Amino acid sequence: MPAYQIRIPSCVYAGEGSVGKLKEIIQKEAAKSVLVFTDKGIVATGLLKLVTDELEELGVRYTVFDDLKAEPAYTDVERVLEDVKKAEGDFIVAMGGGSVMDAAKLVSLLKGAPYTVRDLLKDPSIAQKYLKSVMIPTTCGTGAEATCNAIVAIPEEETKKGIVNNAMIPDYVILDARTIAKLPPHIVAATGVDALAHVVECYTSKKATPLSDTYALAGAKLIFANIRRAYENPDDMEAKSAMLLGAFYGGIAITGSGTTAVHALSYPLGGKYHIAHGVSNAILFAHVMEYNLEACRVQLAGLCDAIAPELYGAGEDEKARYVIDQIADIVKTTQIPTDLSGFGVRMEDLDFLVTAGSQQTRLLVNNRRELSLDDIRAIYLKVLK
Repeated sequence: MPAYQIRIPSCVYAGEGSVGKLKEIIQKEAAKSVLVFTDKGIVATGLLKLVTDELEELGVRYTVFDDLKAEPAYTDVERVLEDVKKAEGDFIVAMGGGSVMDAAKLVSLLKGAPYTVRDLLKDPSIAQKYLKSVMIPTTCGTGAEATCNAIVAIPEEETKKGIVNNAMIPDYVILDARTIAKLPPHIVAATGVDALAHVVECYTSKKATPLSDTYALAGAKLIFANIRRAYENPDDMEAKSAMLLGAFYGGIAITGSGTTAVHALSYPLGGKYHIAHGVSNAILFAHVMEYNLEACRVQLAGLCDAIAPELYGAGEDEKARYVIDQIADIVKTTQIPTDLSGFGVRMEDLDFLVTAGSQQTRLLVNNRRELSLDDIRAIYLKVLK
């Protein structure tokens, strides 16, 4: 096996009340003025006070940026950056879902930089970190608090693209279950299935390594066991805490391995039709894994050993199919749509989807089974009604 590595945030705080560690982080970094990234929903719920109360207690100046769109385009990042340039700031705190954290991570590379976000889309290797950051996720799915990726929509191409550079890995992460205590069930479902896709795709990726497998398996155990509980029982904080940790493990697995065709084929659905990322992944998930079965049977059976040890003596095919069946059942149980009929996607859009999906080569090269244009077409046809 060739040499391999994994990159993770340098310091992670977890457990209820861990947002209280923010003061310690700010003091350690000697930050004088903080840029706080969030969204209006987080502000409206009062969650942001967990952060601002800590900053005010320290007497640290801060500026809040809450005009961040879900599933942002690179032009949205440019707009936010113009506002950021007008503010003082020597440290970043991001509290929100994947869109908030991705935007904040990009700002950590862009504030004061001689390049633009458009330059990073062309060549992400030029990036360097200008501001340190702490990420506080408020969903149980994206894993953005751990990854070296930021995903942005490209409106003129009607798709999405990932900007990838290790400089984007956050310096600190806080996993505090209080931030997802009141998360609506449909968000638990969509973000949770996104996290599930991360661990399954990373474990079955061509680029999987023993390090990434360790995190993918740990995340899979937590997510398969707890996603239904977290969805069906909003007050089950044990299940929600497990989901938060499992999503973080999935993010780490991405940095060492990478997602595959599920994410690749979902990007055009988000870019053109603005389907929520977790939902578009969920719609495609079981179909892509069924297609991959012949190339990933051993890996899927390994996942089964981790999540259903009672099936240890079964054959590889039975165990692999058990995992795919569990994925489909989770999507059904959490009431995520299983086809594209409610999203304005029409049969005449098929050629666009095939072309756009096939262009996501950064992820498709990770897929253990190669996809031809006809294979991609066949997968999309399964979800077009």
